[in-house]
Amino acid sequence: MKFTIQREQLMESVQHVMKAISSRTTIPILTGMKLEVSEQGVKLTGSDSDISIESIIPVEENGIVYVENIEPGSVVLQAKYFPDIVRKLPQSTVEIESDDRRNITIRSGKAEFHLNGQDSEEYPQLPQLHTEDSFELPTDLLKNLIRQTVFAVSSSETRPILTGVHVRVENEELHFTATDSHRLASRKIPLESKTELPSVVIPGKSLTELNKILDDSEDTIEISVTENQVLFRTKHLYFLSRLLEGNYPETSRLIPEQSKTVVKIDTKELLQSVDRASLLAKENRNNVVRLIMKEGNQIEINGNSPEVGNVVEEVVADSIEGEELKISFSAKYMMDALKSIHYDQVKVEFTGAMRPFLIRPVDDEQILQLILPVRTY
Repeated sequence: MKFTIQREQLMESVQHVMKAISSRTTIPILTGMKLEVSEQGVKLTGSDSDISIESIIPVEENGIVYVENIEPGSVVLQAKYFPDIVRKLPQSTVEIESDDRRNITIRSGKAEFHLNGQDSEEYPQLPQLHTEDSFELPTDLLKNLIRQTVFAVSSSETRPILTGVHVRVENEELHFTATDSHRLASRKIPLESKTELPSVVIPGKSLTELNKILDDSEDTIEISVTENQVLFRTKHLYFLSRLLEGNYPETSRLIPEQSKTVVKIDTKELLQSVDRASLLAKENRNNVVRLIMKEGNQIEINGNSPEVGNVVEEVVADSIEGEELKISFSAKYMMDALKSIHYDQVKVEFTGAMRPFLIRPVDDEQILQLILPVRTY
């Protein structure tokens, strides 16, 4: 096996597949990175049996040659050392070759590294998913769906199903929902083509890694689902994740049907005000701040730690309709929810001091954030 490759492209692919490689895997060969070279280009693979990532570097694209002097072959490299070597090579091109005994030589400029490789035949084959249940989305839209929901998954393993994002198709709409039982984040989008899709739960960790790898582009990404795996595929990337087993709780009944108080307010002002109030609310476990409605569209937001001090700030809402109210909630949850809404104005719908409240953009019903209040008095 032998080839010459542009270092920058190689580095980018290496960083992608490293996201799937864990040093804690029970299968020793999975601590390595599989490298395959063919006349089509170079393919790198990493897997920890939960997530598998393949990244493909084509021989040439848009008239730019990335890989040349190819002698096909494959080998498994030590993932602990290879990325650092590539990162620190002196020149913009790298020559990699391996002999019959899987001794790998990496040359760039006057630097030459020798690594011991492993037999690629021992590397587990990734399943090739071909399913009827697949559909396509623009990549930047998928990234938005992930960003607006994945932060609300549970970080506790006591209910494993809640560590994932629930993805389902209903009435020709694609729904993403995440909850840790104290808050809920959901986003839906209309689907252009008629898509049949089993309801699945994708681990939050997988979606977070996928989001880091994908570029913000309008290119499409294909999503395919089987009973226990989901595959995201673009032109140069193959991202496979296991699915979580079990039934996702019915979340629609958490969402209040009607509200007693509706506040319309500038998203940024509310976010910054809650952020400041949380500075002095760190002492109590949940970082709780209070919101009190006043006359004339005024809202008071305060944070208080008996040993430290307190902060009080008044924010003017665009409008307040309905009953006056006092409510306490986690500053972190409120800030996470507001950061995920990329709109200038939000409406916050309250149904009572101890009932969940909703936050959504004023002009977009497809995005919904729900937070459970905290009892403080």
